[in-house]
Amino acid sequence: MSNANAKEKVIIIGGGIAGLSAGIYALLAGFDAEIYEKNAIPGGECIGWNRNGYHIDNCIHWLTGTRKDTEMYEVWKKVGALSDDTEYAEINAFYSTISNGQTATLWNDLKRTEEELIAISPEDEAEIKKFIQYVEYSKQCLFPAKKPMEMWGVKDYINMGKSMADFPKVMKEFGKISLEEYSKRFKSPVLQKLMCDYLPKEYCAYAFLVSYATMADGNGKIPMGASLQMSLRMEKRFKDLGGKIYYNSSIKRIDLDKKTATGITMEDGKTIKGDYIIPTVDSYVLFKKLLPEGYMPKEVKAAYDAPKKYPTISGFQVAFAVSENYDRGETVFIDIDPIKVGSRTFGRMYVKAYGYDPIFVKDGKQVIQTCISQTDEDFEFWKSLSEIEYRELKDILVKEVQKRIESAFPELIGDMQYLDCWTPLTYERYCNAYHGSYMSFTTTPDAKQLKLKGKLKGIDNLYLAGQWTSSPGGLPVAAASGKFAVQRILKSKKRSIEI
Repeated sequence: MSNANAKEKVIIIGGGIAGLSAGIYALLAGFDAEIYEKNAIPGGECIGWNRNGYHIDNCIHWLTGTRKDTEMYEVWKKVGALSDDTEYAEINAFYSTISNGQTATLWNDLKRTEEELIAISPEDEAEIKKFIQYVEYSKQCLFPAKKPMEMWGVKDYINMGKSMADFPKVMKEFGKISLEEYSKRFKSPVLQKLMCDYLPKEYCAYAFLVSYATMADGNGKIPMGASLQMSLRMEKRFKDLGGKIYYNSSIKRIDLDKKTATGITMEDGKTIKGDYIIPTVDSYVLFKKLLPEGYMPKEVKAAYDAPKKYPTISGFQVAFAVSENYDRGETVFIDIDPIKVGSRTFGRMYVKAYGYDPIFVKDGKQVIQTCISQTDEDFEFWKSLSEIEYRELKDILVKEVQKRIESAFPELIGDMQYLDCWTPLTYERYCNAYHGSYMSFTTTPDAKQLKLKGKLKGIDNLYLAGQWTSSPGGLPVAAASGKFAVQRILKSKKRSIEI
């Protein structure tokens, strides 16, 4: 740069959680930072929107890193997403499963869960006690967010070994079996469903135990004020530090000169120069559009080539407004008459009530939402429809979903006001999400967990961030990856990585 005193500039592609995190940490490290975001608001997947005066939330079912003594909490605090006086929703259970008149609940209080599950199925007592014990062990699995693992020293590994002394037992027992396989250890049909309801049945069983443990440990709370508000707090932090964010700014490509990324070219042809580039976008977009495909790491290509081993997960979702007196629990899974959504037929779905937060309540009514899980094959089905077929099918499915909710909860008959519905194509359109996936690749027993290195072979000044850098993705991966990208820049400059 011509001005010797000018700060080096970091260009960040994408204004989601990873992009905002990268921008904030870049500014804290003394760089100039600019974010280019294709949409009109920040947050990426971590957003919500309004319909008929009601707020619909797209993202946070629970946020990993709400416990104050964790490394992830320090990241959320640093980027302005959480603070020591953040209020959280008062929710005392992970979810409930209803089937054939029986209800099984995973309470945050593990003792209560154990007692209730044994009362439901005394013949499963040994397996239930083992489940609770292993959830207790899984509380030790905390997201490491201090620095990238390639920068760890012997002491870091020793400390992790001490703090996670029992967790290897979980991985040994549950690291290579699917939830479907695990559920068959229980004799009770309702407990079998309980184990397969929350995550897709193809998931590794350990992922489910860790999820429940996070809630039970107070490390997976829901911040009051909805997902978009959290993204807006991060945007404010970024701007307050002097960062610039450009909305409605689609990028055509990353410009390369031999082994250096010189900047970006926008869809309108404008070029922007920068010293470092941090793409935080979906990896399919990165390697199929923004960069030549030859830069795609072989492990990523292998994942795209094997969708059965590395499935992606999306959903068909519908939101309604119902009386705020509806109180069947925040998240309840129910049996339903079979319904074909995408290319598959489903006999279960959930209803999630949002009355726990005033932002979702208006005129005595609260928002409820449901999601029917969709995967790669379902995405292909939706993609094959014409625009007219797509709209007509959505209308039909909304009515069918409403019928099934009313059948399960008769008190809602005549009380349901339709608000909105969205599909895997919505996520593809809005977030450039591969197959409409709102997370990264699913970790199945047949697959290795995908973890991308922070740099690409052949480009010296480009650093990767975003939830696709580590399966199964999600908000903590996104936020920490933004920090890690900046730490990698600092290391390349032989500067301290403490930010």
